[in-house]
Amino acid sequence: MSKDRLALMAHLLRRAGFGTRRSELEAYASKEYEDVVEGLLHPEWFSEDDDDIVLRYYDRPVGGDYPGIWAYRMINGKNPLREKMALFFHQIFATGLSKVSLGPVMASQVQMFRQFGLSNMRTILIELSRDPAMIFWLDNNENHRNAPNENYGRELLELFTMGVGNYTEQDVKMAARAFTGWTFRQPNPSYAAGEHGAEFVYNAEDHDDGVKTFLGETGRFDGEDIIDIIVKLPATARFISRHLYNFFVADEPAVSSWSTVPPQDPKAIDTLAQAYFESRADLRPILRVLLNSDFFKEAQFKRVKSPSELVVGIIKLVDAYRFPDPGITQYVSRRNTSAVGRMGQTIMNPPTVEGWHTGKDWINAGTLAERVNFAVEEVGDSGKPGVQAIIKRMSSKRTSLPPTEFVDACLDLVGPLPVDDLTRNGLLKYARSGGDLRFTTETDREDTANRIIRMLQLIVASKEYQFA
Repeated sequence: MSKDRLALMAHLLRRAGFGTRRSELEAYASKEYEDVVEGLLHPEWFSEDDDDIVLRYYDRPVGGDYPGIWAYRMINGKNPLREKMALFFHQIFATGLSKVSLGPVMASQVQMFRQFGLSNMRTILIELSRDPAMIFWLDNNENHRNAPNENYGRELLELFTMGVGNYTEQDVKMAARAFTGWTFRQPNPSYAAGEHGAEFVYNAEDHDDGVKTFLGETGRFDGEDIIDIIVKLPATARFISRHLYNFFVADEPAVSSWSTVPPQDPKAIDTLAQAYFESRADLRPILRVLLNSDFFKEAQFKRVKSPSELVVGIIKLVDAYRFPDPGITQYVSRRNTSAVGRMGQTIMNPPTVEGWHTGKDWINAGTLAERVNFAVEEVGDSGKPGVQAIIKRMSSKRTSLPPTEFVDACLDLVGPLPVDDLTRNGLLKYARSGGDLRFTTETDREDTANRIIRMLQLIVASKEYQFA
């Protein structure tokens, strides 16, 4: 199997998922690239994840750490793009437990993203507008016929669909009026019975049914009408396309600057926007165009890994948590003390309605130390199955391995991961300091295992490993 073929498949699975174990990567790479893309786009073709097992262990997690369920699915799910699209929408339709408070309400929103993330934008936006977590997060439960609240209508236009400069204040007011009466039924109090969910309620008596003029169209619009108008506009096609490019292809500037800073690859955005219109805003055909495009294939290691991508990717590399053990919540939980939280991405609790600032904003002195320390500690555990598998592969049918091949083999099994000359020379310096790896005696094999582990630690601590 060619190195380029393996590298391209690894790239696809990092972007359309969270990476993959080496044995799985090689199985994927034996198939045609376009066929793998099609499988990712159609999770219904494959068996469902082991929800019965997951819910048996995580249905009422201690402390309400519902992200533990999601983390298990990110690590072991048979449908990686489903989880990646859920994370995509969690990022751009940011909603947080800091205000919502109830774990089941946030968990229901994530489940909604999982269910509809590969459908069309109209469906997704309607489901979002009916979601109790979003309604409470942006105060639409306080949006009444005789006292409109503009929070949801404003963010729907500014951050969720069109971006600054493509609507007026009057459009915001009309959108707010259209969403009056969209509220939710308060859940029961928590107390000893545990946390409860909430249900969408449409209160017709509280809805403003008057005539509205919105983005140039006039009628007795309700929320669905507003979404119908938004979805068909070129501004929406380009805004969603740029979000997709930023998340799947290469880092863009902060969303707040998009009204003044053009995209780095305007032709790619044009291509995605065209697919948006041709598919009538259906995400599946748009993603098919994106994942099969040259601009995607050529963008290897052009994005800084989000904390979730880094952590889940490392867990897959060391092949841990194939079973839903309770300890998984130390990695991904709704607390900022979890591994991803310390790196700046507390799942189900983004800092603001703008979500997380991505790209290089993931990296500062503190978060970089957390990222490196986490990766180094995990691959330094010789008991992890993935680490043992790497050692076994490198020692199979060999009596020795020279330093150059030692470095190349480790970079291949971790990625494949390309590195620049400075990084490579540093790795070679360590490899040469111990001479050839030897596998003949028990003492040789023990020393070799320790050196392989140390090499893996150096690689995951490199600047190149921070990129997807």
